[in-house]
Amino acid sequence: MRSAGRLPSHLNKLMPTSAKPQELQCLMPSDSRDKRSPRILVADDQQHILEALQLLLHPHGYRVDLVKSPAQVRDALTRDFYDTALIDLNYTRDTTSGQEGLDLLSEIVNADGNLPIIVMTAWGNVELAVEAMRRGARDFIQKPWENERLLAIVRTQTELHRALQRAERLAGENRLLQAQGRPEFIAAAPSMRPVLDAITRVGPSDANVLITGEHGSGKEVVAQTLHALSSRASRPLVAVNTGALSEGVFESEIFGHVKGAFTDARTDRIGRFELADGGTIFLDEIGNVPIRQQAKLLRVLESGEIERLGSSRSRRVDVRVISATNTDLQAACTTGQFREDLLFRLNTVEIHVPPLRERREDIPTLAIHFLRRYASRYRREIAGFDSSALQIMAQYPWPGNVRELEHTLERAVLMCRGREIQPADLGLNLQRTSVQNLEELSLEAVEAVLIRKALGRFQGNVSQAAEALGLSRGALYRRMEKYGI
Repeated sequence: MRSAGRLPSHLNKLMPTSAKPQELQCLMPSDSRDKRSPRILVADDQQHILEALQLLLHPHGYRVDLVKSPAQVRDALTRDFYDTALIDLNYTRDTTSGQEGLDLLSEIVNADGNLPIIVMTAWGNVELAVEAMRRGARDFIQKPWENERLLAIVRTQTELHRALQRAERLAGENRLLQAQGRPEFIAAAPSMRPVLDAITRVGPSDANVLITGEHGSGKEVVAQTLHALSSRASRPLVAVNTGALSEGVFESEIFGHVKGAFTDARTDRIGRFELADGGTIFLDEIGNVPIRQQAKLLRVLESGEIERLGSSRSRRVDVRVISATNTDLQAACTTGQFREDLLFRLNTVEIHVPPLRERREDIPTLAIHFLRRYASRYRREIAGFDSSALQIMAQYPWPGNVRELEHTLERAVLMCRGREIQPADLGLNLQRTSVQNLEELSLEAVEAVLIRKALGRFQGNVSQAAEALGLSRGALYRRMEKYGI
């Protein structure tokens, strides 16, 4: 199997407090290297090969530097930064052993294990290609080459290299952010720029924020980041999945209760708003709050006071409210399912998080992030991804968004038998074809398929999907969390 880039070892090390000059380049919020045209180093002792590769690569947006010897390769790598190196294995006339190129390959890999190296071999010289891969080459090209295959390999390795660079930079940024108590927030895609801008502007304020987006798109991470950027960061962030609370326990959970308020109320209980006093409360799935409870929630937002269930004494709380929903609250207001005055209180600022299919540029970086997390958690020595696995992840529609990607990578880490994640480890083909092969699936897998279909049929409306499946809303939420939906 052809190999893709391995995860650089220094990604697994904590950055020292005083970063070195070369490390500081990775902490720049906008790295100019991501914006320039990819730069390719091509090495071959035959002029016509160099010219042919220049003519092939240049029209596709690559900047190509041509060299004819190992010494020139070393000199070029010392002077300049490259996204990929395409090197021949034979440089001395009438030599076919490839030893000169293999030694050069080993030298480059030892000096910079991040640089993708693609080797060129004569047609049929499989043993030499295998040895090159063993020494750290990412892929190989046989001469005479097929243009489409060569372009595909160069594109894959270049994109992976840049993704690894972004991951390295973000890892450094996140370590600095975490040192200040902030969550990891990976968002480099252009479609995420409005989200980042809004977080930067609104985070330090006390304004109420409504976060919208599909299930699993990262709304809770946005809420955590907003809280971390605010003056309330030292106080608690209390998260409540309001959609999973039945109407009978909603008031007790949110506002608390006093002893004797109802049959099982044997002691006083503090509610979530009181727990969040001085900090932030995150009301997830706010669109599923029962209409009767919306009036009580509105009163708290208007007055800043709560009453525990069964008590007649008001308590003042100082809480910033961040809420999230995957439903269209404006439409819900029109149909009478949601109070318009409550919506006005919740969405002083609205932030929409795009689904993962609209921010595909983040998929490699997120995948590397989750790979590192679960490889460490499960003590698995996994270096990276096979190139075909990366391609599958890039093409997959991700109906469950970032949450599905995370669960997929956790599964892949557990299923992986080698040092690289393979397509079969991801299990994505199984998920896409599961409707046609229900008889081959476990009961849990079938249940996950039916839940996805129900949510799709009702455009993500959990209440309607739960009713169609014969479940309570809370039971459906528990299953969705279990299956990473």
